[in-house]
Amino acid sequence: MPKIERALISVSDKSDLVPFAEALSRAGVEIISTGGTAKVLREAGIAVQELSDYTGYPEMLDGRVKTLHPKIHGGLLFLRENAGHTATAAEHGIRPIDLVVVNLYPFEHTVAKPDATLGDAIENIDIGGPSMLRSAAKNHQSVTVIVDPADYGRVAEQVSENGETTLELRRELAVKVYSRTAAYDGAIALHLGNAYEQQQPSNDLPDKLVVQADKAQNLRYGENPHQRAALYGRFGEFYQQLHGKELSYNNILDLTAAAGLIVEFDADPPTLAILKHTNACGLGQADTLAAAWAKAYATDRQAPFGGIIACNTALDLATAEAISGIFTEVIVAPDFDADALELLQKKKNLRLAKLLLNPANIVPWDIRSVGAESFLVQERDLRQTTTADLEIVTERHPSEDELKAMLFGWRAVKHVKSNAIVYAAKARTLGIGAGQMSRVDSSRIAVWKAGEAGLDLNGSVVCSDAFFPFADGLIAAAEAGATAAIQPGGSKRDAEVIVAANERDMAMAFTGDRHFRH
Repeated sequence: MPKIERALISVSDKSDLVPFAEALSRAGVEIISTGGTAKVLREAGIAVQELSDYTGYPEMLDGRVKTLHPKIHGGLLFLRENAGHTATAAEHGIRPIDLVVVNLYPFEHTVAKPDATLGDAIENIDIGGPSMLRSAAKNHQSVTVIVDPADYGRVAEQVSENGETTLELRRELAVKVYSRTAAYDGAIALHLGNAYEQQQPSNDLPDKLVVQADKAQNLRYGENPHQRAALYGRFGEFYQQLHGKELSYNNILDLTAAAGLIVEFDADPPTLAILKHTNACGLGQADTLAAAWAKAYATDRQAPFGGIIACNTALDLATAEAISGIFTEVIVAPDFDADALELLQKKKNLRLAKLLLNPANIVPWDIRSVGAESFLVQERDLRQTTTADLEIVTERHPSEDELKAMLFGWRAVKHVKSNAIVYAAKARTLGIGAGQMSRVDSSRIAVWKAGEAGLDLNGSVVCSDAFFPFADGLIAAAEAGATAAIQPGGSKRDAEVIVAANERDMAMAFTGDRHFRH
């Protein structure tokens, strides 16, 4: 590659720009720049030519048109080794541009502001910047392109030492450009799509799935040590880690599952949930958070070891003292009282996370990779069930306490992997069976768990995330002591299940909604 003789610099982010431009200038590189960038460089004593002087055309239309010119794109795109290209460039006074430094209008930063308007978003859609980047990246055989200030040092070092850059570096930087412009266009498509959908609501899922997310951090490993992993996206806007070791891949899965559960109880009295491997294993509600913890922990005293604790109100000292008695991986809460935080921080490895934003209010879709470069997309399961939604299908109607237990347990079973069975009383869980191939087996596990915990299931409510396909599941629940049941209904054998309930004087409600969680 010939020596880098000419660079075009046009950046919105001026970080570390001056030292980089000084290095180029010392290496004898001619610098062309746009208005704001040129001003910064000139004030730093660096020789620079205004882009409008270079092209012979002024910036116009309030800066919307400044770099879209044949002298710019011709200088970037013409093939240096092609005699025809070289002759055409010379004929039209097009000189080679060997280095392009561009970072884009801050679209993502702009739309993240709570008061950003649609007009603000549109004015921060960069046109000339992506065009120059893509032109330079296409011709990376001869042109060096920088889209990230983090790459200034490597380029400056090579130019200072050799007057040029290596092909390996140019290839790396070109790939980085296309990754950045793809993400930039994705952010624009996503924002405008959401904005215009709000103006014209649609029930349709997007024809094209656009997901753009910056890497937030590398993780030590994935689910297992032999798997590489990283975290992408806006996680830090939703969760603030206050203490403890870096969150692992599995911690993040558990933490987000816990947050998804506890926000169901945002408007409720103090509520605390314990999860393990993304499954709820205990849930309690009381006048105090410490009392809620006691109910949740009583459900299962084994599974919480190494688990995740989530609560819907600030964690206080009394609850912190109770929790301190067991090994816990992560605690997530909307806040921590100062004395509780001081106590919990004595455990150096315990991760404490503050829930900053309700994820249920922000992200409408669940996205899951299924391999084969394919993804499943669905609406998030945010359906709330109230008393008015219930259809009482048995001769006996539930008592007030049974009804409260139904609705409490129904919110809990939604966050247990299918086939899911939860035995509940008013404001607490008693036994949880998760993820078995048979619903009857899940029920047996839940009964066994309750027995191990010394909890009485007499008078309890059994909650099933999907319908009972046969009466045997309900009969097993009745034999365990359940006096009421809540389930979606919808089985062709519903009549048999209802008969079995009536024969045992059970109350049963159909919700009309199932909550499979695979």
